[in-house]
Amino acid sequence: MKNPSIRDLLYEPPGPRARRGIGIATAAALLLIAGLIYLIIRQFAQSGQLDARYWAFFGRATTWRFLGEGLLSTVEAAVAGALISFAAGFALMRGRLNRFPVIRFVSAAVIEFTRGVPTLLFIYFFFLVVPQTGWELSSFWKITLPCAISACGVVAEALRSGVNAVPKGQREAALSLGFGEIRLFYKILFSQALRFVIPSLIAELVIVLKDTTFASVVSYADLMQNAKVLISNYDAMLSVYLVVTVIYILVNYLLNKLSKYLARRMNPTAEGRNT
Repeated sequence: MKNPSIRDLLYEPPGPRARRGIGIATAAALLLIAGLIYLIIRQFAQSGQLDARYWAFFGRATTWRFLGEGLLSTVEAAVAGALISFAAGFALMRGRLNRFPVIRFVSAAVIEFTRGVPTLLFIYFFFLVVPQTGWELSSFWKITLPCAISACGVVAEALRSGVNAVPKGQREAALSLGFGEIRLFYKILFSQALRFVIPSLIAELVIVLKDTTFASVVSYADLMQNAKVLISNYDAMLSVYLVVTVIYILVNYLLNKLSKYLARRMNPTAEGRNT
């Protein structure tokens, strides 16, 4: 027998009348969306945005190669930023759980600072202020480090919530078996916490990926920067931005699928609880 999910426990299944109402509302919403799409496409056609000259260059391999190079640069910056933010977030999480009040206070202050400051301000700091100190960074690090710093506070809180979600009885049982604090944390607490927060970490990777769209500020050749080059060359803003939007949606969709896959692999019982 399938275990009841949280949705099953909180909500009763809809009756015949409710199902009819849901069906009618769904059909009406789909018709409304279809009508809006038709009006948008008609407006684009009337303004000439659907002319072949705005789309023909997508039939060239060089266009897709150029966009692919930008996408690869975006992924590289996002993955590097995610790894750095995880390492920094782990350190901050350990600080928040430290028994010394000073370390807890400093860690909490850094977390709140990184969560409160917009990513774009960090980017401007590394782009405008850091070079004045004599420390020259490549455009890759001028976008990667700010994105990582902006995300590390959220990662720290996600990891801390996962550690706190582990039942206290497991800690007591491990201590009774002679586990030391370090072994207890890594073998019992953190290994289980990581299973709980995998979806949150993947979601933060998506945010880091979106933050890399600020790369044009530092002249980093990511997907958005290459898209702007295509717009400049072909004067095709609408078509290029639509294609780039679809690419970002597909990448985020794949990351969402990866999140669900890892959650099932690392915690098979979570699917039944969270569905």
